[in-house]
Amino acid sequence: MPTIHTEVEVGGRKVRISNPDKVFFPARGETKLDLVRYYLAVGAGALRGVRERPTVLKRYPNGATGEFFYQKRVPSPLPEWMETVTVTFPSGRSARELCPVDVSHVIWAVNLGCLDLNPWAVRRSDVDHPDELRVDLDPQPGVEFSTVRRVAAEVRSVLDGLGLLGWPKTSGSRGVHVYVRIEPRWEFLEVRRAALALAREVERRLPDQATSKWWKEERGTRVFLDYNQNARDRTIASVYSVRANPEAKVSCPVTWAEMETVEPGDLTIATVPARFEKLGDVGAGIDDRAFSLDPLLELAARDEAQGLGDAPWPPHFPKQQGEPKRVQPSKARKEPEG
Repeated sequence: MPTIHTEVEVGGRKVRISNPDKVFFPARGETKLDLVRYYLAVGAGALRGVRERPTVLKRYPNGATGEFFYQKRVPSPLPEWMETVTVTFPSGRSARELCPVDVSHVIWAVNLGCLDLNPWAVRRSDVDHPDELRVDLDPQPGVEFSTVRRVAAEVRSVLDGLGLLGWPKTSGSRGVHVYVRIEPRWEFLEVRRAALALAREVERRLPDQATSKWWKEERGTRVFLDYNQNARDRTIASVYSVRANPEAKVSCPVTWAEMETVEPGDLTIATVPARFEKLGDVGAGIDDRAFSLDPLLELAARDEAQGLGDAPWPPHFPKQQGEPKRVQPSKARKEPEG
């Protein structure tokens, strides 16, 4: 008979785990309790990615191959020790979201079926000024991971040339993420503007391999640099997050040297704990220094002076000043000649 529930101790607290025997990852048969044990093993690293950040609950109640749903508002009642923070969405509505401050918060979320952790790019001390620039490299169908590596290396080159330091990680799927710790002095609009400028610069350098085009029909067989991941209310699976695939691949921090040869399929909940024990958190240095966004904003200003304006926003955002038509090019009405 399957176990109905169990308890794990995390930092002196007992966290209840329901249905611990339920298989969450069918490739090797890992269960919900295996997922809990994984996050306990890499807890310090996983917490770094979400510490004091509003965090959306992305819930997979039946595991990686089942349906999922987003829960932005924390359920009630909550344990008395749970921390939360209120954020405002582009619509003007607000929500009280999970705000992890220790590993017990992570395990509480895992019990709700959260495979990966999806934090905002802000801290609870200032929810309107991001402290992370996030570069999301999204390979389109048919793109080999070797191309993703090449584009990631060019992202690093652009950042280095501007005096910025990027920290890479696998996405846990087919892509790569590169984060830059920034001073929390700019609002979401400016951080997104900087990310767009970075995407366009990489595209200029690697036009056959990288693209900043929002519409899928324009991307071709290239790696899309998703600048919109820096808009308000957008989240990316954080460091050490386990992704929703049968193999339980992990969004794992790697060094730039490792990026040259890393294979994402080798980084799973079965392998990353031993790696963490041996190497520690190879991305922990991101918190040692925060950078100015000015070099990227200067690049954005140069683009704009040359006629490159804004690019499309996600559909649920209000129409922005200077934004082009929010319709894919093949469906856009052509202006009559006249």
